[in-house]
Amino acid sequence: MFEEMTYPESVNNAFLFIASIAAVIIVGVTAVMIYFVVKYHRSRNKKAVNIPKHYGLEIFWTVAPVFLAAAMFWYGYVGYADITDPPDDAMRVTVYGQMWKWTFEYENGLRKDTLYVPLNRAVALDLKSLDVNHSFYIPTFRFKMDVLPNKDNETWFKAEDVGEFDIACAEYCGLEHSYMYSKVVVMPEAAYKAWFEEETAKMNASDTTASDTTASDTTAVEKGASVE
Repeated sequence: MFEEMTYPESVNNAFLFIASIAAVIIVGVTAVMIYFVVKYHRSRNKKAVNIPKHYGLEIFWTVAPVFLAAAMFWYGYVGYADITDPPDDAMRVTVYGQMWKWTFEYENGLRKDTLYVPLNRAVALDLKSLDVNHSFYIPTFRFKMDVLPNKDNETWFKAEDVGEFDIACAEYCGLEHSYMYSKVVVMPEAAYKAWFEEETAKMNASDTTASDTTASDTTAVEKGASVE
């Protein structure tokens, strides 16, 4: 389905489809009610009469809603199947939800509190909760997925516009739930590659410095023990 349209487009179409059905039903039901009120007003019908059964009408108003509900279910199911089946070549990012922040870990171990992704590249998200139930929600991309303790979920998206977009938690998770916001920053491929290499270099340098400091502290302790 993604070959034919983007996921946000499919969600928008499903919403318009359901809203159109609702609009037709409410207009139709209202029109029939007004018609009955006028036609069967007591000023025109002094004596009440029994209206005979109409089996065709009864079958119609039973079968028609079944088909409408099935069509709405199909729209929802197809969309859900799409976002839970990432492409094999998707870039993978692990998303950790905890009270009350998001953390994004790339495949090389780089961790950030903002999600940076390249333009027009499929990004698969492995969703993990470190405490309670959360829900990973990017309104612009029209999707959200539960982030649950002891159960890993998966979803994916492909951003088609450069910019910054809100990430929220759509499941009440405690006192500061309403502050659990982050951003997804969509960058051109070249800019993303440069950013990723720079951040990776900083991470490696920080790890090297930490290792050197630990080694120095260990040597100092050993020297002190030798003197004693």
